[in-house]
Formats: sequence, C-alpha cells, structure tokens
Amino acid sequence: MNPQDIFERIVQILHENFGIDKASITPDAKLYDDLDIDSIDAVDLIVQLKPLVGKRLNAEAFKSVRTIQDVVDALHKLVQDDQAGA
Repeated sequence: MNPQDIFERIVQILHENFGIDKASITPDAKLYDDLDIDSIDAVDLIVQLKPLVGKRLNAEAFKSVRTIQDVVDALHKLVQDDQAGA
C-alpha cells in the first residue's frame, strides 16, 4: 500500500464517518484546527484505519500527528515496518 492509497482511504473515512467535505481534506490540513477532529474522533479514526495495516495501531505512534500527511506517513511507516519484518 502506497502513501496515495492511504491518503485516499483516510479521505473516504473522514468523509463517510465524520461528514467532512472531501475538498477540505488535503495533506496539509490540520486534524484539530482545520478539520475539527477532537481526541475522541481521532481514536475513532485510528480504529477505522486498523484494517489498512492489519494489526493493532499503537496510539503512541499517533501522538505527534498534526496533519493528514502526518497520518499518512505514520501509517505508511507501519506498513513498511510490517513488510520488512515479514
């Protein structure tokens, strides 16, 4: 799974589950400031993203996440680490 696939899945999740306009979901959109994602929404998002990597996501990996691109990068790293260990 490449970063573009991950980004598109995040857009789909945010649009379908949180009602966020797809046009406002850009790589540099800030989760809290621009998209109004609070901490509870962030946990829901992590749960929804779990199938992308096929394993439990550690919330610690997402503590420094501020933008959509940060989420893409964190997930891509998890996927890459998982493939490297396989």
